[in-house]
Amino acid sequence: MVTRTRGNAHAGSRNGPAVPSTASGGPRPLTVARWLWIVAALVVLMVVVGGITRLTESGLSITQWKPVTGAIPPLTQAQWEAEFAAYRQIPEYVQVTGPAGMTLADYQFIYFWEWAHRLLGRVIGLAFALPLAWFWVRRAIPAGYAPRLLALLALGALQGVFGWFMVRSGLAGTRTDVSHFWLSIHLLTALFTLAGLVWTALDLRRLHATGNPAARSRLTGAGLLAAAVLFVQLLLGAWVAGMDAGHASDSWPLMQGQLVPDLGWSQGVLWTLISDPFAVHWLHRWWAWVAVAALVVLARRVRAAGSRPASIAIHSAFGVQILLGIATVLTGVALWIAVLHQLVAALLVIATAWGVHVIGRTRRA
Repeated sequence: MVTRTRGNAHAGSRNGPAVPSTASGGPRPLTVARWLWIVAALVVLMVVVGGITRLTESGLSITQWKPVTGAIPPLTQAQWEAEFAAYRQIPEYVQVTGPAGMTLADYQFIYFWEWAHRLLGRVIGLAFALPLAWFWVRRAIPAGYAPRLLALLALGALQGVFGWFMVRSGLAGTRTDVSHFWLSIHLLTALFTLAGLVWTALDLRRLHATGNPAARSRLTGAGLLAAAVLFVQLLLGAWVAGMDAGHASDSWPLMQGQLVPDLGWSQGVLWTLISDPFAVHWLHRWWAWVAVAALVVLARRVRAAGSRPASIAIHSAFGVQILLGIATVLTGVALWIAVLHQLVAALLVIATAWGVHVIGRTRRA
C-alpha cells in the first residue's frame, strides 16, 4: 500500500499518479533538480567569464573554431607563434592592437580568456549531456520532462554555434570588433537557457514535494510582461557591451551635460536606436527604470502569493544591479565593476524566473 505523505517521493495525489519509488532506479525529480542547479551555476560562471572576455577585448584572439582539438592551448613556442601569426591577419590587429604595439605576451593574455571561455563551454556541455544520458538510462527522468531537457541541451549546442558566428563577424571585412547583434544573440541565449534550467529545476522540486505530476507552474500574463520588460533591458545591455557604448558617457544622470544627448539621425531612426552608441547607452540607462517598475509589481505579486524569499531576491537583485550600472558609468567601465554588473544581471534572471514561477504555480493551483 502506498503511503500518501507530503515531501515523500512515493506519495500519491488526488490529481495524478504517484511518483514511483527511486529504490529500483525510478524517477528521481529531486536529484535531477539538483543537477540542473549545478549546471545553472556553471552557466552563471560562463556569463562572468564571457563578460571578462568581452571587456578585455579577447574575443577575437582565437581565429578558428576547433570543437575538439581547440580544448588544448598552444604548448610550444612554435605553436604560440603560429596562433599569433593568424591573429595578426585580422582587422583588429591591423588597425587597433598592432599599432598599439601588441607583443606575444600581450596576445597570450587575451588568448587565455577566450580559450577559458570556450573551454568552460565544453565543460558545461559535458556536465549536461553525460548526466542526462545517465539519468535517461536509469529512467530517473520523470515523465514529461525528457523533451524539456533535450530542448535545454539543444539550446546549449546553439549557444556554441552562435558564439562562433559572433567571433566570425569580427574576423573578416573591415570590422575591428564583433557584431553587437551577434553578441546579443549569444548572451541572451545563455540567459534564456539559464532561466529554463531554473524553471525546470523548480518544477522538479515541486514534483518531489507534492508527488503530483500536474503541479507544474505555467507562464501567466503578469509573469510574461515582467520577463518581456527585463528582456528588452538585457538586450540593450548586450548592445552596450557589443558597441563599447559604456564609454559614451562617464556621468550620471546626465550625458554630455544633458538629460537627452545630441544624436545624429541622418541614417534613420531605426539605425540610430539600435546602432548608435550614445542612443543605445541612453536607452539602457533609462529603460532600467521601466524594468524596475515591472519587477516591483512582480515582487509584490510574489509576496502576496506567499513567497517572501523570492520577493526579497528580486528586490535585492535589481537594487544592486542599478547601483552597479551607475558605478560602471562613473568609473569609466572599470573592469571588475562591469563584470559584477554582468554577474548580477544573471542573478536577476534567476530571481525573476523564480518569481514568475511562484505566481504561475499559485495561479495553476
